[in-house]
Amino acid sequence: MALTYEARVLRVLQTIHDHPASDLSLDALADCASVSRFHWHRVFRAMTGETCAQAVRRIRLTRAATWLLSREEPVAVIARDCGYPHMPSFVRAFSRRFGVSPVVFRRTRPSIVCPPPTTRGCFTMFPVEIDQSQARRLGALPHTGAYEGIGPVFDQVSTLATEHGLWPSVRGMVGVHYDDPSAVAETELRSHAGVWVADNTPLPAPLEELLLPASACAVLHYKGPYEAIKVAYDYLYGDWLPRSGREPADNPPYELYLNSPHDTPSGELLTDIVLPLVA
Repeated sequence: MALTYEARVLRVLQTIHDHPASDLSLDALADCASVSRFHWHRVFRAMTGETCAQAVRRIRLTRAATWLLSREEPVAVIARDCGYPHMPSFVRAFSRRFGVSPVVFRRTRPSIVCPPPTTRGCFTMFPVEIDQSQARRLGALPHTGAYEGIGPVFDQVSTLATEHGLWPSVRGMVGVHYDDPSAVAETELRSHAGVWVADNTPLPAPLEELLLPASACAVLHYKGPYEAIKVAYDYLYGDWLPRSGREPADNPPYELYLNSPHDTPSGELLTDIVLPLVA
């Protein structure tokens, strides 16, 4: 029987606590949870109120504080055992967390209060349907940076579609977003802006072919401005998916845009968020 999502979160938190010096990268924690790397960071943040990286840092520094008061080893040894092989990085992180350096902390022996976040709050609900998505072939351009900045890339895709006569075979506009903005630096967010085209449509350079495989999927129907779509992802990953008993497939979620911001008020924009699922 598959673990519940709550059990997966608890297993990941226990792994961080028990092995603070081990590989606690996002991919490693996704493996620990047995959830695809494309989805685990969104599930964890939506369910706990903090990103995986924030949880790792909080637990590592709490372990360091405890060991500074209960063990005799030099500070550098404790730093290493907590996953900080470089002392300057450890001192900076520790000082930000506790307000004093590790040496002063050990000497003054203050109490340790590092509660986990309590800001998960309530979710705004959205309609979600289980469906079977067809395979989709995109002519796309990559974008790196804030997702809100992908608009000009869509404009480039549209211009290319016009110049090369692709519109008769275009079935829709699609955005593929690979990273959670709460877990990845804004400058490093990866996405694709594309047009969904027929399989036999030649793609002119610089459009890249991007294939989205057919799969079972959850489709969340969102109405509203693109810049507020985060609340829909939070509901999908933090509430609907854990309650559904379904497993996300090892493919990224993507967005189907059902109308255009060029002729539609932002509050009337319609977007389907497609979450691929294991059949």
